[in-house]
Amino acid sequence: MIKIGKRIISKNSKPLIVAEIGINHFGSIKLAKKIVDSAKKSGAEAVKVQIHLPDEEMSEEAKRIKPGNSNTNIYEIIKSNSLSLKDEKKLKEYIEKKKLIYIATPFSYKAAKWLNDNNLKIFKIGSGECNNIPFIKYVCSFKKPMIISTGMNSLETVKKTIRIVKKHKIPHAILHCINLYPVNYKYIRLGRLNKMIQTFKSSIIGYSDHSIGNTIPIAALALGAKIIEKHFVIEKNRKGPDIICSMDKTELKDLLAASIKIHEAFSSNKEIISEEDKSRRFAFHSVVSKKDINKNEVLSWKNLTTKRPGTGDFLSHKIYSLIGRKAKKYIKKNHLIKKEYIK
Repeated sequence: MIKIGKRIISKNSKPLIVAEIGINHFGSIKLAKKIVDSAKKSGAEAVKVQIHLPDEEMSEEAKRIKPGNSNTNIYEIIKSNSLSLKDEKKLKEYIEKKKLIYIATPFSYKAAKWLNDNNLKIFKIGSGECNNIPFIKYVCSFKKPMIISTGMNSLETVKKTIRIVKKHKIPHAILHCINLYPVNYKYIRLGRLNKMIQTFKSSIIGYSDHSIGNTIPIAALALGAKIIEKHFVIEKNRKGPDIICSMDKTELKDLLAASIKIHEAFSSNKEIISEEDKSRRFAFHSVVSKKDINKNEVLSWKNLTTKRPGTGDFLSHKIYSLIGRKAKKYIKKNHLIKKEYIK
């Protein structure tokens, strides 16, 4: 179980939908606030940001590495799309003033310390940091809940990380994730979500999505994901590395609505519900006379059958208990068999 203020995330709670701003603000605090406003207006509970300090999180070699969805090196992408720590603090205050849950991903030790110093309530660990054991241990030292993405990592690697998190008694969630932007459906491997639910039985399991549209997040919810994280944007017609796999306000509203409906669908484990009684009355079958049955006639498959409705004294499966018994009185064809008719 994870507790963020009054919000509890558990295996029985309503799923948490996280609107990920990421770098969709393009380094503009003004645009970042507009994205927050749109998320709030759409009904979001939580907004996530990324705290990038390029020189703290990347070496010189990063200036020669290009991600698969861009012709620009990763250092320049992050540097040109980052907020200053001064603006990050303003954004945190703005998000919390809107009564939204503030979640943040640090990509360096300095960013993690800054977040802790500024009273962050829950850390998000990106897929790239999932196997960074020294960093995981450092973040664990703050004793704050953690949400951990697992893209690009094997199940065995994830197990090592979770063992450390559990050793530090950190409330946590684990998110299935594929780090492609966008990810082709054939690479999503939703079956791994089931595998994670089975493997990490005491952990909250969720899904961080980079697909286009809501199909896969909704499928993940139906499989039992309790957290869905997806990039969020105001306008999809802008250019940016994460825009194509981001949801807009309409998709966010639809995803929130779907999460509530799916949660309601999981809300009861009762085998039979009383609300079906009216349907049960007309849909079930009762034992019925196949033909006229005389007094003292032996009941058999020749004179008994089963038909709707299910309002008789003997439901269909009870026919076996009637075979071989005798009729106490004359029974007209095509009538329900009642207890007082049988010897």
